Amino acid sequence: MAVPVMLRVVEREALVFRRLWRGIVFTQFVQPVLYLAAMGVGLGALVDANSGSVDGLSYLDFVAPALLVASAMQLATAESLWPVLAGVIWMRFYHGTAATPIRPGEIFCGFVVWIGVRTAMSAVIFLVVAACVGAVSSAWGVAAIGAAVLTAAAFAAPVAGYSIRQETDLAFPLVMRLGVLPLFLFSGTFFPVSQLPSALQPIAYCSPLWHGIELARGATTGDIAALAALGHVAFLLAVVGAGAWWGARGFNRRLCP
Repeated sequence: MAVPVMLRVVEREALVFRRLWRGIVFTQFVQPVLYLAAMGVGLGALVDANSGSVDGLSYLDFVAPALLVASAMQLATAESLWPVLAGVIWMRFYHGTAATPIRPGEIFCGFVVWIGVRTAMSAVIFLVVAACVGAVSSAWGVAAIGAAVLTAAAFAAPVAGYSIRQETDLAFPLVMRLGVLPLFLFSGTFFPVSQLPSALQPIAYCSPLWHGIELARGATTGDIAALAALGHVAFLLAVVGAGAWWGARGFNRRLCP
């Protein structure tokens, strides 16, 4: 019975999104495509003209899957900060949901599943555009959607667990600026991690974003070993599992009477 009840939370989020999607269409759909046009097509032409390739790929092929996954990370993190605090403090709709037969842990799981659905919708549009400009050279490219969803869950679960424990949003901008932005810049999105100083490379390799990017890049180019793909998936699943454990505990402690 747990899964159908959890899906009620997903249904509620979908109904809210149905009314509000016009207000977020730019940030969630258009902005990533503009990033692709600017960095992949515009800057990519300059990079290819001067260096020829990046890790054996054209810059468009290199950066397109990375932007797909990085956009998923940004979406998941932002949606797991302010909206979660709104649900427990400002609007308190989580309290109303917890007063029904839906348990706090199911609210949390439903929220993470909804983030995955949101990410999948954005990823499909991004991947179609990327394919149209020639940034998807393998039939396995569709698997990049799964990589984006898994990466989004790896961020949504622990960040929602953090947010549910807060009383104010004062630290949330710092999470975005000191957490998300450095990951976006230094996890292999725009250049290989091997070009970072040797002391920083292990930190980048421990980032869920790097694992998601490598998984998506291998899918869109068709150049990834099965063992490496399994390693990236295992790492992301481990982060999701740990985040789900911590997040569910936080929701239970905050919402249980």
